[in-house]
Amino acid sequence: MELHAQQLHYREVNQWLRRCSQDGIHHVTLYGIRGHRYIGTGLNNSLRIQIHGTAGNDLGAFMNGGEIVVYGNAQDGVGNTMNAGRIIVHGHASDVVAHSMRGGTIFIRDDVGYRAGIHMKAWGTNPPLVIIGGTARDFLGEYMAGGTLIVLGLHDSSAPLVGSYVGTGMHGGVIYLRGTIAPYQYGKEAGLQPLTADDWEYLQHTLAPFCEEFGFNLEEVLDHTFCKLVPLSRRPYGRLYEGAVGAINSHG
Repeated sequence: MELHAQQLHYREVNQWLRRCSQDGIHHVTLYGIRGHRYIGTGLNNSLRIQIHGTAGNDLGAFMNGGEIVVYGNAQDGVGNTMNAGRIIVHGHASDVVAHSMRGGTIFIRDDVGYRAGIHMKAWGTNPPLVIIGGTARDFLGEYMAGGTLIVLGLHDSSAPLVGSYVGTGMHGGVIYLRGTIAPYQYGKEAGLQPLTADDWEYLQHTLAPFCEEFGFNLEEVLDHTFCKLVPLSRRPYGRLYEGAVGAINSHG
């Protein structure tokens, strides 16, 4: 099934998608997408959506299954509060990719903006995975509580791999970076650890489908320095809140 959406409101596009899903259709293609919002919101079956153009905000929000493939770029909030399924972007994505994501997989071929992976968490037996082929801006993995973020920097070796404040407030999950990171770039709640043999095995297994999707050479991607960022505490602000509660109680 195909839909040419150039002249359609985003609500009309999403209504058409819901009808396709209810009718048991498994594969649809959208052409002329120009910032249409909420595509695939709440998707919870095996529907596969191909998008040609630029997907608008909250692509795949609250997604519970299925697959979305974008042949172009995506705006803010890709995979917002996503639970399951796959989102693949053959281009760039803007800010807050994977906001509060709880499960499923997101592949971004190129760069992402600010606060990718903010409030990511692991839910059930399907922990979230986000792989970014390019670079990420400030506050990557902010308040991260679970899942995995991987940033590869495959396109422009002169561009900074990540910005500043990486892992600020981090209290779960892991961030793998293909390259190095200076101490001033990551938050005091996170710390570096050397990669183990299990880490390298995990990366090889995890990056294989990403490389296959976008045509990268897996061996060349892995033949590089990687670093791993993990939380230093499961309760980084515990003393702050305990102090606040104590102050309230003392004045009660």
